[in-house]
Amino acid sequence: VQLVESGGGLVQAGGSLRLSCAASGTVWSINVMGWHRQAPGKQRELVARVGNGGSTDYTDSVKGRFTISRDNAKSTVYLQMDSLKPEDTAVYYCAAEGYGRQIVSWGQGTQVTVSS
Repeated sequence: VQLVESGGGLVQAGGSLRLSCAASGTVWSINVMGWHRQAPGKQRELVARVGNGGSTDYTDSVKGRFTISRDNAKSTVYLQMDSLKPEDTAVYYCAAEGYGRQIVSWGQGTQVTVSS
């Protein structure tokens, strides 16, 4: 599975960005798609996940501000980020999980920078 991300950039606090991640290759092996992020000096953390059936899960710090969605026909997952805060600044990585809950592929990462 190959993952290609797009949509990062620089935005002021309170603004919005939309990330996209397109999967190719053995997409039939993907169960869950998600977004993780890693800020400088911090560990990578899960931001949001969406299952094949559309069920979603979010880390507490983004609930009510971020929305993850998935277009199975396009093998693409999106992350709509609203009301962005400086603490959301990080490199965001797309991830694909197989049916054994293991991550089978990572995207290359896209930088999101939120200025105060």
